[in-house]
Amino acid sequence: MTTPRLPSIRGRLARTLAIVSLAWGLAVTAAVWLVVRHEVDELMDLTLRESAEILHGVLAFSAAALPQGAVKGAALQTGSRQDHLAWQLVDREGRVLLRSHTAPDAPLRTGWQTGFSDGADEWRIYGQPFPHAEAGAVPARMLFVAQHDSERREARLEASVFTVIAALLVGLACALGLRWLLRRELVPLADLSEAVRHHDPLRPQAPLPPARRAELAPLHYAISDLAQRLARRVASERAFSAHAAHALRTPLAGLDVQLAVALRECPPALQPRLQRSREAVARLRGVVQALLMMFRSGSEPVREPVPLRDLFSHLPVEGLTVEAPAALNAISVQADPDLLAAALLNLLDNAQRHGARQVQVTATSTAAGTRLILQDDGPGIEPATRQRLQDAIDTQDYAALPGLGLMLADLVARAHGGRLTLDAPARGCAVHLHIGPVG
Repeated sequence: MTTPRLPSIRGRLARTLAIVSLAWGLAVTAAVWLVVRHEVDELMDLTLRESAEILHGVLAFSAAALPQGAVKGAALQTGSRQDHLAWQLVDREGRVLLRSHTAPDAPLRTGWQTGFSDGADEWRIYGQPFPHAEAGAVPARMLFVAQHDSERREARLEASVFTVIAALLVGLACALGLRWLLRRELVPLADLSEAVRHHDPLRPQAPLPPARRAELAPLHYAISDLAQRLARRVASERAFSAHAAHALRTPLAGLDVQLAVALRECPPALQPRLQRSREAVARLRGVVQALLMMFRSGSEPVREPVPLRDLFSHLPVEGLTVEAPAALNAISVQADPDLLAAALLNLLDNAQRHGARQVQVTATSTAAGTRLILQDDGPGIEPATRQRLQDAIDTQDYAALPGLGLMLADLVARAHGGRLTLDAPARGCAVHLHIGPVG
């Protein structure tokens, strides 16, 4: 039977945690990026102002040596390094008296605005009078220190990229950590499922282990309560079946005696009918005896060594030849002899009622248990019918079986840790009865 694929709580929670972690990481990244951008701009503006003040002090120290008019080639050569700041010393007429090698020939800004401003060609400029002018006075010269917007964008981009990478790595680490924590917290649920799978409600001495999480306590209680109700129902059904079988045994014995007396006293014409009635009573007595043995001591059979050849030699099956080879003398199975005899007797009776006249018995014994094979010479079973019967046996849907024989044999096999299977030989039908090992 194919189990439908159901949504996984673990998978759904893991995906939710991944999405939440990703969304949280992106939200944090956006917030941090805005803060970083503001702080980067503020830091670079602060760098511009401090650079202007430092440069002002240096130039003021040697103010006498500074040019008083525009000088051709006034750029200061600083080697091959790439400067991130540019500066100019501009007079009142807008002439560039001195500049860094990265500064343009034209003034960075027209006018004498002091402080920060944005100039042409995407420059961020800080202007400072040179030398310091009195309040309200027009300075003779202005010192401009500037940074190109491309430098600022690059700084913002690097800060943003590193922020995004760091946030995503933190989000990924959090998602992996939460996933590991989720798997760890779901372990008690998996353990409870495994315990329920192996739990036998009919064995009160082996209850379910206690719940390991508060959320599992109601589920644990519900399963335990269901197991108790199921055990009570099974106990009631077993008691009813045992009492019913016991109540039927005496009337059937009396009926067999009466049929035996009638068989001796009746006319020869009626003897075949009475003989068939007596055989039917004998089969019914076998079923009743099997029911009594099945419900005699619960689901645990009383095992002892059972020689297979001796067992088959004592099975009373009239009108059916049972061939048990000498090799069976060396095979002894650990089983309940009464239950095993009842199961085999029902299987042999099934074979006879379906037209078989001979049954060949073989057995193989391994570490996994003993497999008995009963192959008859009857007409066999259609493949579709055999598959339907096998499916009913595998799922223990005994209501779909045509009689009690296969059900009783399968119940006996399962009580011994085995199972019943139907095979399709070249002729007839083969029933495999597997008896598992002790324990």
